[in-house]
Amino acid sequence: MPKQRRRKSPFKKILLTVLLIVVVVGVSASVYFSMNLKAVGNGDHEILFEVKEGETFDSVLTNLEKEGIIRSSIVAKLYAKLTHSGNYFAGNYELNDSMSTKEVLSYISDESNLVNESVTLTVPEGTWAKEVAENIAEIYPQYTAEDIIRQWNDAEYIQTLSKDYSFLNAETLNNENYKVKLEGYLFPETYFLNPEADIDEITRTLLNQFDSFYQENKSLFEQSEYSVHEIVTLASVVQFESGSTEDMPTIASVFYNRLNDGMRLESSVTVCYALYDQFDDPTQCETQTDIESPYNTYLNDGLPVGPILNPGADAIKAVLEPASTEYYFFAADINGDGKVYYSKTFEEHQKVCEDLGLILN
Repeated sequence: MPKQRRRKSPFKKILLTVLLIVVVVGVSASVYFSMNLKAVGNGDHEILFEVKEGETFDSVLTNLEKEGIIRSSIVAKLYAKLTHSGNYFAGNYELNDSMSTKEVLSYISDESNLVNESVTLTVPEGTWAKEVAENIAEIYPQYTAEDIIRQWNDAEYIQTLSKDYSFLNAETLNNENYKVKLEGYLFPETYFLNPEADIDEITRTLLNQFDSFYQENKSLFEQSEYSVHEIVTLASVVQFESGSTEDMPTIASVFYNRLNDGMRLESSVTVCYALYDQFDDPTQCETQTDIESPYNTYLNDGLPVGPILNPGADAIKAVLEPASTEYYFFAADINGDGKVYYSKTFEEHQKVCEDLGLILN
């Protein structure tokens, strides 16, 4: 008689299926758990985080997630239970989004990391150095804005800084035409400063933030045919000209196209900076394009002599990675929704300006 084949037990099939599901779920859960313990960002986002007296651990984790310091309060809570790392102290902590959940929990469990006292300095994108100096002087009344500018323009001080920061070129910066030698390098960010800090410590805090950005994008800087100072200078023009971060790469491409074809930049915002102490009305930038100044790109070829403000990360990245276009002109609808219109020819640009009711130089 032929041997009968044994039928596989339905129970074994079910067991194998269940085991497979368990493995898949387990692996998925492990990946999800691991991913949500990683840092949210690269350190660009810094905050002074407060743990209030009597606040629950759940509340602390919820606030950390809201502030963008950790990815998931739920995963953080589970991790804390598994690792017995739920200790914390009330007070203020300086945290940033480059810290993993493990590092954040460890940090707030160490009482020595508490910030007993600090002062906040915010440098918005597009701020002039003299405005930064005025803001610092308000926080540190022992200094005047003039004291701060004087140090930022001191040749020996610039020489000292250039030895510590590779992106600073003392020979370039010690130019008698500059309004403020460190213009362009006072990186826009919110800073939590020591209330006893002196001008040097404050300055280095801002330069350290620029250095962090520089090191992170060093390969892009090195790939450019322009020097760091020229990149920062062009980024300052792009920052001033742009109404939104989305427009920055395209506006950068317009200026590169002009430079590559030997055209003058003819950027009205460089006139604003050329006016400097006399600048109090944006319309002046459109009507006083004949002002004699090495910053005025209507009268001078190439880039302005130096940065015309302190550009943010988006503007610098736009100059490092511009869009690829054939545009040579742009105009923003300043009387409407602010939309930017780009043109390949002067005739097209002229028509756009007429339609928008803009002054055409």
